[in-house]
Amino acid sequence: MESMKDFEKELEESYKQLDSDYIEQNEADDDDTWVMLKENVKSGEVINVKIKEAVKGGVIAYIDELRAFIPASQISDTYTEKLDDWVGKHIDVIVTEVDKEKERIILSGKEVIKNRKKAEREKSFEKVKVGDTYEGSVESLQSYGAFVNIGGELSGLVHISQISDKRIKSPRDVLKVGQSVKVKVIKIEEGKISLTMKGLEPKLTELYSPKEVSIETKELTTSLGSLLKGIKL
Repeated sequence: MESMKDFEKELEESYKQLDSDYIEQNEADDDDTWVMLKENVKSGEVINVKIKEAVKGGVIAYIDELRAFIPASQISDTYTEKLDDWVGKHIDVIVTEVDKEKERIILSGKEVIKNRKKAEREKSFEKVKVGDTYEGSVESLQSYGAFVNIGGELSGLVHISQISDKRIKSPRDVLKVGQSVKVKVIKIEEGKISLTMKGLEPKLTELYSPKEVSIETKELTTSLGSLLKGIKL
């Protein structure tokens, strides 16, 4: 995680924009807030803030009239392209660093999202059992196999040897990112889920019913008979 030092320049730029209204704050109330903020760093308690303005390298929010900085990389767990789009929005954050002497507070919304996704994954993981089947989606392809999302924040690995009954050189030969696939859980160990696709996809011969094959065979025989009719040997 980035530290306060990493955002030294951005913080200096943001504080140049301070209005005089925010400089004259009640010292007694400030002391209580600073104490609360320091406790929040230890506890990781989630607080909801409203983003007031966008500055160089991040956005500004206020906690009991104290100015707090949220680096662009810590607003969300996805890339933030336009900081102005966040102005006026409420987001959940945790306090990551506090320096009263320099009157600096750093918040992170990204950590809140990461923690919630982790908790969701752990909850879903507890329900997974060996033998369970899922309709999943290919998340990524590696030389050694494919990672398949089986719901929410839960993903598993289909080793290259478990992708097809036939030997393949690369997962990309038969799969693509975003493709829907049917998988079965074959192993759960150390927080990792191993999956297989073998035997779950219909075989080519199963795509045609006996009736269809019979009709095609009959037509082929009839056509061949008509072709040979009248030929004298």
